[in-house]
Amino acid sequence: MADFDLAVIGGGINGTGIARDAAGRGLRVVLVEQNDLASATSSASSKLIHGGLRYLEHYEFGLVRTALKEREVLLRAAPHLIRPLRFVLPVNEARRSALMLRLGLFIYDWIGWRRILPGTRELDLLTDPAGAPLRRSFHHAYEYSDCFADDARLVVLNAVDAAERGATIRTRTRAVRAERGEAWRLILNARGRREEVTARVLVNAAGAWVETLAESVLRLRQKPHLRLDKGSHIVVRRLYDHDRAYILQAADGRVVFTIPFQHDFTLIGTTDRTFVGDPAAVLPTGEEIEYQCGVVNEYFRSVIGAADVVWAYAGVRSLYDDGARKSEDIRSQDLGREYVLSLDERSGEAPLLTVYGGKITTYRRLAEDVMAKLAHFFPRTQPWTAHSPLPGGDFVYDGLETLVARTQRTWPFLSADHARRLASAYGTRVDDVLKTAQEPADLGLRFGADLTATEVHYLMDKEWARTADDVLWRRSKLGLRFNDSQRMVLDRFMAAG
Repeated sequence: MADFDLAVIGGGINGTGIARDAAGRGLRVVLVEQNDLASATSSASSKLIHGGLRYLEHYEFGLVRTALKEREVLLRAAPHLIRPLRFVLPVNEARRSALMLRLGLFIYDWIGWRRILPGTRELDLLTDPAGAPLRRSFHHAYEYSDCFADDARLVVLNAVDAAERGATIRTRTRAVRAERGEAWRLILNARGRREEVTARVLVNAAGAWVETLAESVLRLRQKPHLRLDKGSHIVVRRLYDHDRAYILQAADGRVVFTIPFQHDFTLIGTTDRTFVGDPAAVLPTGEEIEYQCGVVNEYFRSVIGAADVVWAYAGVRSLYDDGARKSEDIRSQDLGREYVLSLDERSGEAPLLTVYGGKITTYRRLAEDVMAKLAHFFPRTQPWTAHSPLPGGDFVYDGLETLVARTQRTWPFLSADHARRLASAYGTRVDDVLKTAQEPADLGLRFGADLTATEVHYLMDKEWARTADDVLWRRSKLGLRFNDSQRMVLDRFMAAG
């Protein structure tokens, strides 16, 4: 008998979502990730739960409808990590007419299955506060709804939920060989230690590495379908005081978002260009940074440049290319964002399911579809995630302010900003982080910003954090507020255990 029913390779949003769904159905699940959870694409997104307004231009109505339906499902499941966000779309007649924008937003609202999020409205930028930071040449805008998400924490909490439902989560463990028989035999390298596990079914959810894994680990010859697409983002000091985002139309037909980020900053993104090379070594280029600054400067009164960037990051999206058109004839931004699930079944041999593409917004649906595809191997299991909160998300979708207030009442020595950050990161599990602390000294060493030893121990014990970067850039974004010496102190503390 195999050790596990299902082995998942890849600790991004798709892999952890699949592991959670399968574990909740009572399957024995192991997830293998070569680095930290969300260490690649899933922590390098635009951090939006959205339908993808611009996909309507490519007539991807099915994709947009599916994504829009997921917005409120995820908002209810993780109201600490996901929040409604209003987007201001200034009319720029040189790019798209007001009529075209209004029609697109009408469709967006109509197919969006909204119960919580408000619909589109028109803005007079000469009188609305949203017009204040913009150049005076912009008079008219539309405002619509989507959601903002803490992408990396969403991944981590899917893994936490999977583990609490019985899954084995193996981070910093590389699958070096997979041998296929009646069951899969996986040879693992866990920080220099060789291990073996067996599984009835294998899911390749390695994202940008999905074909590399198939070739080098699974030793399969497959027709290449993966198209890698690089998206870069920059973060600057806050460009404006209100809490809305902007969606800016660029001259090349793309859009660039400016999003309020971590209270004191603005997140700007993204680029869209074909990527060739090692996905682990992806970095924003000077040209990409200048491109984004240029789009912002076209709309905003304050001018920014590369010197204003406090953090820049890039990720590689994996897109499915069906090969119907010559690759040189198609731009990355024109490739479909639909995910594709490829099931390889052979008589007498264990099955392999490969995941191509996907986006954070639709990860839960993707996981359900994976389980539907494998239903004949695992009969009598039922979908369950649509109405089940993620860890810490067991409160009403608009209850974060109430939770912040309760956190401050329970631990009155916390500053307002500290209480808000903890409630937003951990939801109702802030109780498990702070426990019976009665004064600041009870939280232990303070490393920088408001990060304390108590929180770091929790992240190491419950969320697989092993290094300073795990804590500062994936479990939080406190890296924006840490200097190098503070980071080194934290690394030494974590290494000491």
